Amino acid sequence: MEISGSLALVSGGGSGLGAATARLLTQKGARVAVLDFDLPRAQAVADEIGGCAVQADVSDAGAVDAAFDAAVDQLGGAPRIVVNCAGIAPAARIVGRESKLSIDVFERTLRVNLFGTYNVMSHAAVRMEKLELTNTGERGVVINTSSVAWQDGQVGQAAYAASKGAVAALCLPAAREFARNAIRVVAIAPGLFHTPMMEGLPDEVTQKITSDIQFPTRLGDPREFALMASQIVENPYLNGTTIRLDGAVRLPPR
Repeated sequence: MEISGSLALVSGGGSGLGAATARLLTQKGARVAVLDFDLPRAQAVADEIGGCAVQADVSDAGAVDAAFDAAVDQLGGAPRIVVNCAGIAPAARIVGRESKLSIDVFERTLRVNLFGTYNVMSHAAVRMEKLELTNTGERGVVINTSSVAWQDGQVGQAAYAASKGAVAALCLPAAREFARNAIRVVAIAPGLFHTPMMEGLPDEVTQKITSDIQFPTRLGDPREFALMASQIVENPYLNGTTIRLDGAVRLPPR
């Protein structure tokens, strides 16, 4: 699918991987709606790229529906490109100190990372299926964000790994269902990237983390995630799969 001239929506677009993706899609000629829970951050990115900002808690299906309506109004049509980057990464053991359980963390993580992804994908697909076919025979593409933690989950990542594993597992059945409407679904499983979640770590912690990355031995640049997303959009034969983007890292237990 051609990015130039297309309409796009990026959830979690106010920072990190989402902001980088919104910027690159704009550079490649798309008009982008930046969806984020934090509206000022979304607006800042939208102002920078000449797009529009919409606010929603992605775990709330009604809020996502309203955000899509607002984006459609401002973009002048439904987006053909949707990239799901909204998510949280709380750390909690299943059973912590003094036998404290973390069921509340598990539920919240799944509601944002899994239900949020499902909500955005669902509301995207119902609008995409009404669009005319492009010259490549497509109506749209949804790119979801999993994580290498779905295969390499560390201690304290049970909730996060479960949510991202579910996002990966969702990819193929969604792609099969939407195939009849010429909509593709692909997931990216990023490794260790230089995002706001990593920026607050001490240098020695970052060095320990990056020592497990094979090559290049550094944190990923959010622009490399954005590049992967753009390549998925432009390659019509990529569908129904989860792509690790990780410098060949395999996370240790801790």
